[in-house]
Amino acid sequence: MATELDNALDRMMDTLVAPGGPFETVPFERFGTELRAFKNAPPSLAHYFAHYCAQNGDSEFLIDGETRLNYAQTYTAARAVAAGLIERHGVKKGDRVGIAARNSANWIIAYMGALMAGGCATLLNGFWTGEELAFGVELAECKLILADAQRAARLEGTNHRARVIVFGHGGDPAEGLAEVWGDAAAATLPEVGPDDVATILYTSGSTGSSKGAWCDHRSVVHGTMSYIAQSAMAALLMAERGEEVGASQPVALVAVPLFHVTGEVPLLLQSFAINRKLVLMPKWDAVHAMQLMQDEGVTYFVGVPLMSYEIATHPDHEKYDLSACKSFAGGGAPRPVEHVEKIKNAFPDSFPLLGYGLTETNGVGCGNFNENYLAKPGSTGRASRPIMQIAIIDDDGNSLPQGSTGEVAFRSVANFNGYWKNDEATRAAFTDDGWFRTGDLGYLDEDAYLFIVDRKKDIIIRGGENISCIEVEQEIYAHPDVAECSVFGLPDERMGEVPAAVYVTKDGRELEPEDLQEFLAERLAKFKVPQQMWHVTDALPRLGTEKIDKRALRTRYTELAQTAEAGAA
Repeated sequence: MATELDNALDRMMDTLVAPGGPFETVPFERFGTELRAFKNAPPSLAHYFAHYCAQNGDSEFLIDGETRLNYAQTYTAARAVAAGLIERHGVKKGDRVGIAARNSANWIIAYMGALMAGGCATLLNGFWTGEELAFGVELAECKLILADAQRAARLEGTNHRARVIVFGHGGDPAEGLAEVWGDAAAATLPEVGPDDVATILYTSGSTGSSKGAWCDHRSVVHGTMSYIAQSAMAALLMAERGEEVGASQPVALVAVPLFHVTGEVPLLLQSFAINRKLVLMPKWDAVHAMQLMQDEGVTYFVGVPLMSYEIATHPDHEKYDLSACKSFAGGGAPRPVEHVEKIKNAFPDSFPLLGYGLTETNGVGCGNFNENYLAKPGSTGRASRPIMQIAIIDDDGNSLPQGSTGEVAFRSVANFNGYWKNDEATRAAFTDDGWFRTGDLGYLDEDAYLFIVDRKKDIIIRGGENISCIEVEQEIYAHPDVAECSVFGLPDERMGEVPAAVYVTKDGRELEPEDLQEFLAERLAKFKVPQQMWHVTDALPRLGTEKIDKRALRTRYTELAQTAEAGAA
């Protein structure tokens, strides 16, 4: 049964999408199927930047250490970079311009400039090694790479054909970006439209080599506008409830990588339209994050679930005034159910939120908000209105009945166009009628709330019994001494696969594998309890998206288990 909040949100969205409304939708055909597109969508990100930077000109936009830029200053700097890319480096429409750097104001200006020059902003994973960076550069056939000194050093001696241009962080953008700086006033920039290529983002590589998911401007703009519509819906609801709206400028902490879709679309790109100030930090640190949140009055926090959990459970969190922050959003990985209550208890005047989207959907998918999330903490929520469609499908692409478990599929104008130079992978990713196969298994409950069961390829099949890694991980996280964990399958001659786990304990805590197995035995069926467990002290390896690198862990501990078995023999 729909909740009071569900009904209220639907009513607000109905108002926004009504004929003449700011988010009115019109038909758009793709895959021979009629989808919905925003009638008032800007034709490109270049138009989007120009409109909102003019509208919000004097408002603060980027806070990066001592650097503070308003919207107008940021746009002027991006226009200068666009001019420099065209005049000094010969960038033409469609050329791939790689960006390989940590988060900074200059990263954002470089990104804007590349798009305004008509280029394809190719977001290279800043955590990659030199060889991995070179692979991404060659895959996208980048013409040039805008890299900070650290990533440029990694690229030295690697095999790629792009020209590397080094830029710096902090200070005056004209100095840090001097090598790509041009005459902003005199520049003639190309006309960019909805069908022009806009971005390439890389998949996490959790199932093999990274693929480059490319999008035209239409897809990225619609992904962005979907988030703006959700924010407008929330604002209408707050106004109806008599809550203060728009009294001060919204402020978000940028703690996730900008090369990840969560950082790029809902965090960075949405901010232009809602006049949001962005506070950047070069790398994640819970104490630094809390200090910035206090100093800058951060109202919205988004990161992988572990980030908000670290803040909520940090012994010093009460020393900082975080009262301005009303939303603690999680994305990029499942949030353990026990984290939801702990975040709410730590910040009783705020709400935890959860979003579920993918690189290939420009981050658009589902959302679970406020009291609905507290009521169904295991769900990623309902499909994001008004453009996202969701289905649960079988291996042949047929829709399954409500309540059935199958592969989660999304369809919208915001979906990516394909994998760069990989037609085979692109064909495999879509059904004939345009559903994108996420690779996640899940089901829709009676209220159309999505519950993710597991990755389709990560289910452990032990002697014919399917074991959900997420389910086992949730129970491990329920142990008060566990900080993070990962569950995966190990090959077994008799059973095919057996569950295994690696875990890290909280500072100052000790937990032996046998004790954790005993704890789990009271919470899980015997066949689900990991037969082998490793307690490690170092943080678990992560992909560029900040997801735990389960593939690397499975490879590493399979080798360890096989070595131990050979030694015992």
